[in-house]
Amino acid sequence: MTKRAWPAWADPRDILDLLRLSVPIAVSRSSFMLMFLTDTIVLGRNAPEQLPYVLNSHFPVGVLLGLSLGLLLGVSILTAEMAGRGEQENTGRVFRRGLLTASVLGMVCVIPMYFGAFALFASLGFEGAILQGTAGVTRILSLAILFQLFNNVITYYLEALRKPLLVAVAMYIGVVVNLFLDLAFVSGEWGFPQLGANGVAMATTGTNFVLMITLFVFVAIFTPGFKRSDASDDDEGKRQIRVGVGMAVSNIAEFGAFNFTHIIATWVGLAAASVYGMTFQTIGFVFMAFLGLGTATSVRVAERLGRGETQAVRNASRLGLLTCVLVGILTAILIVTFPEAIAAVFVQDDAVVAGVQLRPLLTQVVIYAAAVVLFDGIQNVAAMASRARGLVWQPALVHVGSYLGLMLPLAYVFSIHFERGVFGMLEGVIIASVVAGVSQVLILEFVAPAETKKRAET
Repeated sequence: MTKRAWPAWADPRDILDLLRLSVPIAVSRSSFMLMFLTDTIVLGRNAPEQLPYVLNSHFPVGVLLGLSLGLLLGVSILTAEMAGRGEQENTGRVFRRGLLTASVLGMVCVIPMYFGAFALFASLGFEGAILQGTAGVTRILSLAILFQLFNNVITYYLEALRKPLLVAVAMYIGVVVNLFLDLAFVSGEWGFPQLGANGVAMATTGTNFVLMITLFVFVAIFTPGFKRSDASDDDEGKRQIRVGVGMAVSNIAEFGAFNFTHIIATWVGLAAASVYGMTFQTIGFVFMAFLGLGTATSVRVAERLGRGETQAVRNASRLGLLTCVLVGILTAILIVTFPEAIAAVFVQDDAVVAGVQLRPLLTQVVIYAAAVVLFDGIQNVAAMASRARGLVWQPALVHVGSYLGLMLPLAYVFSIHFERGVFGMLEGVIIASVVAGVSQVLILEFVAPAETKKRAET
């Protein structure tokens, strides 16, 4: 009898390597949602009626950050490829090119976001306190964009050099800073005024600044980011931008669509917007684990592609995807099992908005998050693996079709036309996530191999 061999993608050494890279990345990415959760919890316990102001402001903020995350992706991909070829000392030019791109994006993003906030939300039908509150928060957050863009560049660079622990340390410094600023500006601790949603925006801006300074210090000490590099070929700079264009389109579709669902929820009512926002924070927190897996998978794929190891590229893709499925199933089980505990984290038992008790409604709605996190995680990991293998537009088209073409219309029709409220919102999100997840897996398995072979031959 012959001994059954492990599948090629399940080599224990590769599993250990994926975990060694993805866990610190997931931990550091989770810090973003931990900050959002802190904002949501502190605001929800002090001024829950203002929570939609913050969530609605994420629509323009999310679109701009999604654009920048895509265009800056080349920092990660090119750095990982160069490190895979043993050219780590020359990666500083990639990093500095990323900083320049972030500077330009910051100037382009901040000005229209600051001066156009009131006009944007007025055009979406907001008025009165909702218009003033949402636009005011958006203007404050626009000042944090530039800091966040630099943070994105540095994070991509450190993780591609396999230094995710440095990112995790910086991010959890940010978590602590954000908590203290929330307590000061939102809760009014230590004699500060209670500023509600504006206080959340001020805390976010201050935290991003502290993160930027910390991350720059880490790059200067632990990497060749600011050291002289050899000259690059003429195509490298163009490719650094080009490799992320597809992801920029994907992110605009995905981030923009998901954040626009908060606008639809506000059209349904303030209670629906508050409960949907809390459910969305649950989804977002779990999604950070998948973002860690996706980033780690893309780095491992790019390293192997840089070495011309075609089969290893495919194995790295499959290992990341199968790990995502296992994590997604476990997370979904936990959400379905403990909805009351999740609801208790966000809102007090007697909290009422627009005549609706929030906690009982949130306990019912948050169960829908289980299906969303599983398929949203799958689509993210598969899409990032495909991009690392050279595909630009196929993953982007799936995101445009699933989220802009499918999720937004379904969320609107189910919640408003069929009068299913916040339940209809989540039903539309689930359908779009399933379509996106299945489509991205099919692209990774049946389209990406041809691109990988072509890249390896050149």
